[in-house]
Amino acid sequence: MDDLDKSLLAELGRDARQSLAVLARRLGAARTTLQARLERLERRGVIAGYTIVPGERFAKGRLRATVLLQIEPRANAQVLRRLEAIPEVESAHTTSGRFDLILCLATDTTEELDRTLDEIGAIPGVRNSESLVHLATRISRARR
Repeated sequence: MDDLDKSLLAELGRDARQSLAVLARRLGAARTTLQARLERLERRGVIAGYTIVPGERFAKGRLRATVLLQIEPRANAQVLRRLEAIPEVESAHTTSGRFDLILCLATDTTEELDRTLDEIGAIPGVRNSESLVHLATRISRARR
């Protein structure tokens, strides 16, 4: 990746809805050059997709939790497949230590959270879990 690629990624990180014409003007490059760069970055997996960042009005009412999971040996792939089907699971991270996975959940109500935790606990291969409900955000460096 050269400086133009890095600048392109930075601009898209600020606003992925910018047209190629606007990006070309801001970066001082030809639109066709940027189109080719985007296609190359997508093929190489540097850009995995384009998404929205939920606004404060949406995120404010969401109940968030972190779930720590212990998984049976060799059950990781099956557990991850089941977790992918649960929309409340925003992300799953492997980790070191006594837990195997860290999940980030978001629901609208405590009832949804309770149902989701039960669903996760019932997945074959989940040995143990610990849930931490987020109360207040003191520091956030998430993009807006």
